[in-house]
Formats: sequence, structure tokens, C-alpha cells
Amino acid sequence: MSPSSSEPTPPSSSPSSSKQTTRRRTLWPSISLLSALAPLLSAAVFYQLFSFDPAPLPTHELARRPILVPSQNPRMLRGAELIGAGQLPGPEELAYDPKSGLLYTGCADGWIKRVTVMGSAADARVENWVNTGGRPLGLVLGGDDEVIVADADKGLLKVRRDGAVELLTDEAEGVKFKLTDGVDMAKNGVIYFTDASHKYSLTHFIWDILEGRPHGRLLSFDPSTRKTHLLLSDLYFPNGVAVSPDQLSVVFCETPMRRCRKYFIEGEGKGSVGNLVENLPGMPDNIHYDEETGYYWIAIAAEASFSWDMAQRYPFIRKCLAMMERYIGRPNMEKNSGILGVDKDGKPVAFYLDPKLAMLSSGIKVADHLYAGSVVLPYIIRLNLTEHPAKPII
Repeated sequence: MSPSSSEPTPPSSSPSSSKQTTRRRTLWPSISLLSALAPLLSAAVFYQLFSFDPAPLPTHELARRPILVPSQNPRMLRGAELIGAGQLPGPEELAYDPKSGLLYTGCADGWIKRVTVMGSAADARVENWVNTGGRPLGLVLGGDDEVIVADADKGLLKVRRDGAVELLTDEAEGVKFKLTDGVDMAKNGVIYFTDASHKYSLTHFIWDILEGRPHGRLLSFDPSTRKTHLLLSDLYFPNGVAVSPDQLSVVFCETPMRRCRKYFIEGEGKGSVGNLVENLPGMPDNIHYDEETGYYWIAIAAEASFSWDMAQRYPFIRKCLAMMERYIGRPNMEKNSGILGVDKDGKPVAFYLDPKLAMLSSGIKVADHLYAGSVVLPYIIRLNLTEHPAKPII
């Protein structure tokens, strides 16, 4: 056999096989493009099918640049003490009783707890006082050693000094409260409080923020008549409440709008609404008036970050965040929380914050100390303002 006959003969190139090779080469970029676009097309279809429908916020009422606070302590945790660590799951609101020296707070386990705060953090004692069976949020001390509670699940409650719990009201104008939140009491005994959302419960509060519709209400309850009055509706997640020192107005915080407004309850402007402070450096939660300093202390739950600013301005971003919240978990956007002090006219005075903090929900001053509660932390933060003051920004 000759050498040439032992070698395999290469296949002849027919016209049909050449056409098939050319077709495969032509289709390959199209297949690659479809493979690349498939996730995007799937995401677009999923976006359209997802029924959540966020609304545009009145962004013309939001400034891009927050107000400047002249004095700050941007690392408040460096000098802070942790009160009741591990015994206070989510001490959302704080109320101090100067007669007993006790600090009252409502926790995520349903207990209103009393905390002895004098002395060192190690000496602090935590007592389970009354369990509401719900989620106590706002607290204010009333007359006769009673405590008025805005319970997110139950409504507006009164806890007597013997521990008996009484429901005061849980609806207004036929609409049940869904998230009873902040509360304060005027000197004449009338109680002012908020229903942050008549649509979403506390467990799903983020959906109210993401939806961007005004489901909140400001209300009053008069113990002498047992009447509940709707003062304002169509509010954007109204949170903390504080009666002004002159008893002419009630201040309430609208969390996503980064502002605290005034509803006038007496005087020539009765029934009208004004602003105490706008363009806050973050989202406000509870607010307290401090007679000693003449300041309102406003808890800032999270800073006014670029990501939140974009989400507020563009509903489609909030819809994407809602999709993530539902299926994979929303990214952590809450940081740089703190306690802001403003004077009676709303002028910013001092800001205590820390980049490692998130979701602070209340702040009160007792003697030289600032106490901060949180909806998520397992303790109360205490900071000595004499030793760790806010310093002027140069």
C-alpha cells in the first residue's frame, strides 16, 4: 500500500456544509445578545407584574441640602455608656419621672420597663413593669402616676399606677388605628397622638415609607369627654409628638419629609399648620421638649443620604427597593443616626451622632446626660454632655 493511500482523505467541502457554518457564525452574536438580555428582560417583566405602586412624593418641599447644625459631636459612641444592655429589646421611647428617678421605656417584647439610671451603667436596674400585649411606642407621664401609651398594635392606652391597662381609643371617624405612634399631653389633660399609618402596621412600616402616600393622622383624646378628634389627615408617616411650652401648638414629625410641623391648638392661628423646622439632616422619629435647656430634642433615625434622596425623588427606585425587601432583603440604607437639638423657634443648636448608629428613636436630657432610645438596639445610650459636648464646626 502506498503512503498516500494510508492517510485519511479530508472531507470535501460541499456548498450545503459551508452554508450551515456561515449560518452558525451569523446566529452566534444574536444568541449571545439574547443570553445577555434575558436577565434584563426577565427583570423588566417581573417589575411590571409586581403590584406595588409607589406614588411621587412632593419633592418640591424637600431641599437637597440639609440644614447646617453649628455644633456637633460626630462620634458620640466614643464616650457613651450602655444602660440595661441585653435587657431592653428596642427601647423605642423614653419618659423620665423626676419624683422616682425612674426612666420608663416601651420594648419590643411588649413590656413597659422601668430603669434606674442614677449611678454608673453597671448599677442600672431594669424592671418589667406592665406588659400591654402589643408594642408600646410613645410614652408620656400623666397625672396620678399614670402612664399614657401609644401602642402600635392596641391603640391609645392608659396604664394606672397599680399596673391596670385601660384602652382609651383605637379609632377615629370609623377608621381603626393601624400604627399608633407618638404621644404627649397638654397641661389641661388633653392627649395628642399620631396614627403613623392607617394602612400599614409597625411590622410593615417600611412599606408605608416606600409607597410614599400620606396615610398618617394627628389626633387628640379628651379624657373629660372621652372623645377622639381627628385634627389632621393625609400626613406622611407622622411620628413623634410634643406639646409646645406655651401650650399653643402641637409639634409632630413627618419622617420621610424630614421636617417637624406645628398644629395650632389655641390662639389666633387655631386649626392652622406651620413649620417648626424643615430640611432636617435625616429622618426624624420622636421629639421631646426640654424645659431646662429650652430645646426640642429630635431623634434622627437615619441620615439624609444620597441613596435615600434618590429613592424619595424617583418612585421606580422605591419600587425596586420594595421588590428587594419582599424577596431578597433591602440594602442597609440607615446609618449616621443621632439626636438633634433645636431651640423653640426651630433653629438648630447641637447634633450628637455616630456613623455606627442607626434607628435611634428618642432622646431626652436628664441632668448632664443625654439618653437615647432605639427601635432596634438592646440598650439605652447615655452620654455625659459636659464631658462630651458638641463642638462648633469650623
